[in-house]
Amino acid sequence: MENKIWSVLLHLGGNMWNEEGNIRGREHCPDAVASQKLRFSRPVWERYLKRLAGFGVNMIVLDIGEGLRYESRPELAVEGSWSREALLRELDAMRAMGCDVIPKLNFSACHDVWLRDYARMLSTPVYYEVVSDLIREVMGIFRPRFFHLGMDEETAGHQRDYDYCVIRQHDLWWHDFYYMTDCVEREGARAWIWSDYIWNNRDKFLEKMPKSVVQSNWYYNREFAEPDLTPALSNMLTAFDTLDRAGFDQIPTGSNWACRENMESLTAYCMEHLSDEHLLGFMQTPWVLTLEENEDRMNEAADAFADANRRYEAGRT
Repeated sequence: MENKIWSVLLHLGGNMWNEEGNIRGREHCPDAVASQKLRFSRPVWERYLKRLAGFGVNMIVLDIGEGLRYESRPELAVEGSWSREALLRELDAMRAMGCDVIPKLNFSACHDVWLRDYARMLSTPVYYEVVSDLIREVMGIFRPRFFHLGMDEETAGHQRDYDYCVIRQHDLWWHDFYYMTDCVEREGARAWIWSDYIWNNRDKFLEKMPKSVVQSNWYYNREFAEPDLTPALSNMLTAFDTLDRAGFDQIPTGSNWACRENMESLTAYCMEHLSDEHLLGFMQTPWVLTLEENEDRMNEAADAFADANRRYEAGRT
């Protein structure tokens, strides 16, 4: 059987939630408030990559945001943003460790503070030009097989604590998503997104989502069976089954955000419910910035992922 993807999300940039100065709803999560300085620890980065390489991880999904000083849009940089040359050196090092590296630029209106003023120009000619420029530039640096576009949680509810709220919905959401996907495919990669749009728009998603787009439905809870599942949790969890039956390629995503055991339980669920043909692999998402104060949570995520990997491989033999 084909080897599966075992991927971990790592943060270079972190300006993806509240705008600078707005701590509303984030009093206990300061990482989620934007900063004019890159929040990143190289020692933590190096220790974590070494740990991952020993745990069967073969792909890093790098959340870039403001972490790169884009040559096409230098105004997006903050203090400490990496140069193109610095990023290329890191990509070489990660690949030498056996990891494919996939870029992620989240264009969801809920997670695009890194776009600065352009985040308030959604769906305008200027916005489309910026999106095209950034995807083209990042594709030229990474030359990846996938490009993660984010596109999660673009709802009014997820922005209830923001000072500036904006969402695309109905045909405009699809228009912009198709535009981004076209930008990726013109550069020779497959688009990859978070799949939570399906939770509240299942029929429309199945009708309009191209099969070429890689799907990452995400589920972070510990409940995986009745009677523990609420209707809301069941809707989220069974989206994996719906995507599989519809023939979408998937990289199911778990996290230690709520509990350590999630990733191993998610892996077991997918082994039982999903076809091997469309199950490309798995992703672990600790959802913390690469900083000393977060290293324990990052290590816990790596350890949990290693347990899931061992269980999965044992189940295949």
